[in-house]
Amino acid sequence: MLQGKKIAVFGVANEFSIAWAIAKAIHEHGGELALTYQNERFEDTVRRLAQSINVEMVLACDVSQDDQITGVFERLSQNWDRLDGLVHSIAFAPATALRNPFLQTTREDFLVAHDISVFSFLALTRAAVPLMQSGGSVITLTYLGSQRAIPGYNVMGVCKAALEACVRYLAAELGDKNIRVNALSPGPIRTLAARGVPGVLQMIEIMKERAPLKRSTRQEEVGNAAVFLLSDYASSITGEILYVDCGYQAMGM
Repeated sequence: MLQGKKIAVFGVANEFSIAWAIAKAIHEHGGELALTYQNERFEDTVRRLAQSINVEMVLACDVSQDDQITGVFERLSQNWDRLDGLVHSIAFAPATALRNPFLQTTREDFLVAHDISVFSFLALTRAAVPLMQSGGSVITLTYLGSQRAIPGYNVMGVCKAALEACVRYLAAELGDKNIRVNALSPGPIRTLAARGVPGVLQMIEIMKERAPLKRSTRQEEVGNAAVFLLSDYASSITGEILYVDCGYQAMGM
């Protein structure tokens, strides 16, 4: 499905990352990959994972630093004649913003969460557009907490709501360039990032009980959905939030 397509994936932290599941699925379907890591803490792990699927381009990118974003896309332009796909799988909120009541969210924590979780999507997409001269597909990762109040999700729910609005506005602006912008909304999955959300294990159990499919989402299912959105099979889909949550979002109780 992705033969010949060049795709950059941002957000791999370890083998449990949704971004890694997406990267593996892209590789399995013939896509050519570039991976990024946040800082030295993650470099060895990401390089090891990249080597396991023969990915040579592994680049440092702290999305809070504009010069690092610029540097990554300069490297991409030096190595590739174009960019066909961009995967943004990055989110962060300070622990205090998740542990404390939402009402107590500080200005600093609110701004940090939105900078990393939302503005980075805009910044990466802006940097990618010049390389998508023949069109392309941009996807990000969201969660149902954008639409409903999820206990403990707090400021991240507000971030995801803003992120989904970005999807719609970017889709509207970039459509005439044949660049599609969409989001995947999986159910709760045990990842490094999810561990920071209080009660995530209970959320997973509730999902298994109430979702129509009576189970939680598997990482590889998110990877497969990403492959679809990155491929030409989704050529008329943009501005959408695709739920990959075993039907949980359809339920009232």
